[in-house]
Parts: sequence; C-alpha cells; structure tokens
Amino acid sequence: MADAQAGGAANPDPNHDPALPTGSWTSSEATRRSMQGNRSRDTRPEVALRSAVHALGLRYRVAARPLRDVRRTADLVFRPRRIAVFVDGCFWHGCPDHFVTPRTNADYWAAKILRNQTRDAETDAVLATEGWTVVRVWEHEDPRRGAERVREAIVRSRSGASRG
Repeated sequence: MADAQAGGAANPDPNHDPALPTGSWTSSEATRRSMQGNRSRDTRPEVALRSAVHALGLRYRVAARPLRDVRRTADLVFRPRRIAVFVDGCFWHGCPDHFVTPRTNADYWAAKILRNQTRDAETDAVLATEGWTVVRVWEHEDPRRGAERVREAIVRSRSGASRG
C-alpha cells in the first residue's frame, strides 16, 4: 500500500491532510513498525480507568460515539447522563507535563500534535453544545483519581447542576 501511495495514488484515508505526503513519513522502517503497533483502544491507561470506574459501580459503553452523526469516539460513554470520557495519551495529545517534540521530523510532529489538540477542543465544544459533559483523563493520571472525576460528573448530572 505504501508503494501505491508513494507512486502518487490518492490516499483512501478520509482524514488525510492533502498538505502531507502520502508515502511513509516515518524516519525508519523500525519507527514505522512501532507506530503501527500503537493501539487506538484498550490501551493500559484506558483499561485501568475502565476498571476503576467499574469498581465504583458505574456502567458505561466502550469506544462509542456520543453523537451518532459526529465522527468522534469517546473511550467511555454514559449515554443517559450525557457524559463522554476520553483517555488522552501524553504524546498524542501534547501533555503539558510530559510531551517532548521528537527531534526527528520535529515540524511534522509539532503540527500533528497541534491538529490533535485542535480536534480535541472542537470535540469538547461540539459535545458541550449538545448538552454533554466531557471528562478528559491524561494517561499518566492515577486511574482512581480519573474514576473519581467521572463519578463527580455523574453526580453533578444527577443533581441537575450545570454541565461543563
């Protein structure tokens, strides 16, 4: 597939930014293999948070779209309470405490992380407009603390307190 893309064929990915090259942009084949091995769901931080939330007696949907017509998937969704939980990786979402721009392809990565952060903010805004509460938990955060923040959001939604 990379050969076809490198040959100038259209990129089938609907989220592909046409300003970016279509071939493999990684600095080496080892980096490419490593990147392909990254999970999009069921990561250790996500599973740890789910376990902690479940231990509090809370039930949720996993890897679901809060809004069916919006192409965004939350890690945990409490549909009746309109609460969407996202577990953000420190690298991919630009954690202010842990993110360090890689030295190789630094411009690419800085732009990529900025696009991810912009998409996260857009997602938060769209969900808030539709009456949803968004809880974002960093991968480095203690899962029990993250679970407590989720529980607090649920308690607020039950009491009719303002969302956000």
